[in-house]
Parts: sequence; C-alpha cells; structure tokens
Amino acid sequence: MKRVQHHRFDDLTDPATRDTDAPVSPSRRSFLATAAALAATTAAASEALARSYGPGADPVHYPDPDIVVLDPRFKAKLGNTPIQRLYTGTLWAEGPAWNGVGRYLLWSDIPNNEQLRWIEEDGHVSRGFRAPSGNSNGNTFDYSGRQIACEHLNRRVVRYEYDGWLDHRARRDVRGQGLQRAERRGGAPR
Repeated sequence: MKRVQHHRFDDLTDPATRDTDAPVSPSRRSFLATAAALAATTAAASEALARSYGPGADPVHYPDPDIVVLDPRFKAKLGNTPIQRLYTGTLWAEGPAWNGVGRYLLWSDIPNNEQLRWIEEDGHVSRGFRAPSGNSNGNTFDYSGRQIACEHLNRRVVRYEYDGWLDHRARRDVRGQGLQRAERRGGAPR
C-alpha cells in the first residue's frame, strides 16, 4: 500500500497569507552584514576544527573525537590512545600490520610498489623496506613473526622468511585455473 503525504502550500504572493511585517526582500545592508558574518564564522570554524597530527600537535582529550565506533565490541574509544599521523608522502597507503616482536608498523604504498616501515624505537620511516613489493596489500604477521602479504601484481599470497626467502603460500595456476597451494621456492633471497 502506498503512503500518500499531503503538503500545505502557502501562496506568498497572496497578501492574506504573507506576513506583512516582514520585508519582501532583504536590503543590501542586511544582505552584506549577513554575508560578512557567515564568512567570519566559516573562517573561524575551519581554523577551530582543524587538527594537527604531527609530533608537535596539541594534546587530545579522551576519548578521541575522530574515532567513531561502529561496532559496540570495539573498545578503543574508551582507551587513551589518540590518532597520530606517522608519515606523509605516499600515494595510496594501505594494509597496515604491527610487528610486536620487532616493534615496527609495516604498510604498503600500492601505486609506488613498495612497503614502508615505521620503527617505534626512533620514529623514523624506512622507504622501500620491500621494493618492489608486487603491489602488495593485506599484510599480516603469523605467530612466528613472519610477514604474509597478498601481491596484486603477481597474483599470489607470499610469506617472507627470516633468511629473506620468499615462500609462495598460494598462487594462480599457470593455466589461470584459480589459486593453488605452492611450496617454498628456491632462488636468490628477495
């Protein structure tokens, strides 16, 4: 069944329905005053709402207003950790993974075909940590601390061993018949 809404329309040209005390059109002076007030408010609001994420940024009050909880099981909003910008200069940063043993954050810059690493100890970023990275994304670490990545370019899932060897976990069949489990491949470390 279709719901029908009825709207009442007032004819503003009819003197019986128009408020006779209100002016028909604003004067030039009131228009300019309103425009100036709106411009000042907009300028003040953009400066007041701007936030710096750099190392010298002002402290953030908790909970961080930029963290929006979509799932009630996510308790980070109750914590005391703000959002911090660690690095700028990537085209498309994606796939962050934290290595708790090495105390570093790893992420991919897919268009530049490289992985970057932020080291917690001194706060510097290593560009080209893995380059080329096969346009990798979906980074994670297994229970042994070895990195696992999904490479878009090579259409495979790889695991990087401690000695530098590249272990194919799954890759596309030579006939293009879907993913197949692959074993450790020899060759030079990558």
